[in-house]
Amino acid sequence: MTKRILASIGAVAVLSVAPIAAQAPNAAAKAKTTGAIPRTPDGHPDLQGVWTNATITPMERPSTFASKSTVSDAEATEWEQKQAKELNAQDGQSDGPLIAAAGSSGTGGYNVLFVDRGTELARVDGTKRTSLVIDPPDGKVPPMLPEARQRNMDRMRRGGGFNRYDSVKDRPTSERCLIGFGSTSGPPMMPVLYNNNYEIVQTPDAVMILVEMVHDTRIIRMNAKHDPSNIRKWLGDSIGHWDGDTLVVDTINFRDDTLFRGAGSDLHVIEHFKRVDAKTILYRVTIDDPSTWSKQFTMEYPFNATAGPVYEYACHEGNYAMPDILGGARKMESEAPKK
Repeated sequence: MTKRILASIGAVAVLSVAPIAAQAPNAAAKAKTTGAIPRTPDGHPDLQGVWTNATITPMERPSTFASKSTVSDAEATEWEQKQAKELNAQDGQSDGPLIAAAGSSGTGGYNVLFVDRGTELARVDGTKRTSLVIDPPDGKVPPMLPEARQRNMDRMRRGGGFNRYDSVKDRPTSERCLIGFGSTSGPPMMPVLYNNNYEIVQTPDAVMILVEMVHDTRIIRMNAKHDPSNIRKWLGDSIGHWDGDTLVVDTINFRDDTLFRGAGSDLHVIEHFKRVDAKTILYRVTIDDPSTWSKQFTMEYPFNATAGPVYEYACHEGNYAMPDILGGARKMESEAPKK
């Protein structure tokens, strides 16, 4: 994929030149020196800026930490160094664990150069977390219901899964550069292999989140009503409101091809954005879908301030993979024995 070192996406660049009539003069600078939470003129916490959620904390707790939701810094450092060593050892290999973790470092996949998901476990309340999932307490996603598994199998059969090559529209949305893989844009906004940066622009009426990966853009409408259920959006329909100093975002009406981890059409995602200090937004998200999982589950991890700008992610331009994939399928068809 090509990343052009240019200014941020045009429409967003105009907005992000200065933080929207933003703060009282010198408020942001004062916050950096005092540790206070910067606020907008209307008194709400100012979430604007560039943030990253990159972390090597896995979504579900690994068996190594089976009974530990947090670990000491010494334990964390040992595990982090082990992960780095294992990742680097796979560089240039054509198969191995990286296939599942990073899309393969061999032919047709990534090498370690492209993997940029951070080097540390996520730190919350001063301690390192062993899983993004915090509820259930075991750090695991609740079991998927049998009827949901069957529904997803039926979806795969109808859509052909990843094994249909009749047209561009048969291919996955991330492969077509329509939306980022791994729910990086969300909601929930998950850390992925690379490009885990986000730029937030905030007004009283809307909050915009520009996602580095595939230049997706979320628009959260404040204090509004959801659109009718027949209007389905790539990133769902997000409505926000302030609960004290926490931005709460309620999202429904996802498209079938952007549902999170095999969820049903009634997927409901509730996000909480809380700026806990000048350099951190604590992100908590609850997944509510009784048609898919045996109960709700909640994840929590920080978005840390990082230097901007967010550069353009030019995925579609020069995407020779798509004609090569379809061309390869036509070649195989032409060489297949005729029935």
